[in-house]
Amino acid sequence: MPVPPADLSDPQHSDCRGVASVLSRVGDKWSVLVIMMLVDGPRRFNELKRMIGGVSQRMLTLTLRGLERDGLVTRTIYPTIPPRVDYELTELGHGLSEPVKALGSWALTHLPEIQQAREKFDGEGDRA
Repeated sequence: MPVPPADLSDPQHSDCRGVASVLSRVGDKWSVLVIMMLVDGPRRFNELKRMIGGVSQRMLTLTLRGLERDGLVTRTIYPTIPPRVDYELTELGHGLSEPVKALGSWALTHLPEIQQAREKFDGEGDRA
């Protein structure tokens, strides 16, 4: 018997909205990549940009701000000329890095199967 969809307007499901907002942050591809690049320690902005191929300066800035807002990353400004800014995972961010690594490992392990399924699906043509 199918389960009816949750009524998110019901106060009992207010936690769902909170979880959804967290998952949208940590499930974002750029956030996942930033978290993985920061696992080994602090990095500067341009270092992160070089390490994460394909990310624009604007998208990296927005991603880092979002991760900082959510308490996953800290931003430290050093009063040098020019100013130096380091980004580092917080304790909360390090806790998230373990499930992110597990998800990445799963994706690498199953990539051939996923690619095969996609090719089969795409080859079947019109589904309507």
